[in-house]
Amino acid sequence: MSVEGQRCLCVVVLLIHTVRGAGEGTSPSPLPPSTVKAEHNELTVTFPPLDDLYPHTPEKHFATDNNTVVTSQTGSTALLPCVIRNIGDGIVSWIRRKDYHLLTVGLTTYSSDQRFQAIHLQHSEDWTLKVRFVQKRDAGIYECQVSSHPPTSIFLRLDVVEARAQISGPTEKYLKPGSTLRLQCSVVQTTEAPAFVFWYHNSKMINYDFENGVNVTTDPAQRLSDLLIPAASVTHAGNYTCVPNNAVPASIYVHIFNGENPAAMQSSSPSHISRNFYRLLLPTFVFNIILR
Repeated sequence: MSVEGQRCLCVVVLLIHTVRGAGEGTSPSPLPPSTVKAEHNELTVTFPPLDDLYPHTPEKHFATDNNTVVTSQTGSTALLPCVIRNIGDGIVSWIRRKDYHLLTVGLTTYSSDQRFQAIHLQHSEDWTLKVRFVQKRDAGIYECQVSSHPPTSIFLRLDVVEARAQISGPTEKYLKPGSTLRLQCSVVQTTEAPAFVFWYHNSKMINYDFENGVNVTTDPAQRLSDLLIPAASVTHAGNYTCVPNNAVPASIYVHIFNGENPAAMQSSSPSHISRNFYRLLLPTFVFNIILR
């Protein structure tokens, strides 16, 4: 065999030896049967906590206190609040308890009286009952009910008051010419400030009667209105009426006398004229009965 042939044969033998050695070196040595742990052959299953599968849903509850009292005056707008947390798919209804009349369901008004309306903004938890142009007959208990099993409710009471004007002092005032006439009118039993207060002298509105010396100042926040005439004259005598836009008016009669006895002036006022008239008529009436 030639020298080159011998070299090729040596290379082939060397490659075969290398491949066998590498295969034997990489094969893992088997473990004795006694060293195999049984737990490697067991199947284990882990479940997540139930709270993770079914998260806790917050409980529905009312944020508005039960037996809440709302006071409103006649002619104004009353707002009865009903705030419900976590209402979910619940539906809110308003019921008037004195006659169990269904007023609203959701945002739909079921009453023929369109003064009642449910107010609710999207994503809000407040379901307010709005009553426009409140009347005395609207006073009473109202139920805010949420549909559930069983239904849950709270009750609110609407109190209705009648605002009225009140002029300080007696119902009649006596002054001499040149004296200062000052009248103060306050609005009492009111739940909201008046938008305006008008003063009338007899049948004429005098809020802006500056030429005749009349000065009117009104403070709506304080519910007060003052009328001032620095130098009253005979032309300023008569009936004065304070008329707030949201209250019952009040009146006072002013006498302007010139050196006369104020007691004698009483006969000139409307109320005293009527009393004197009946005093004069009574003796004649009795005399006619006697004659019969």
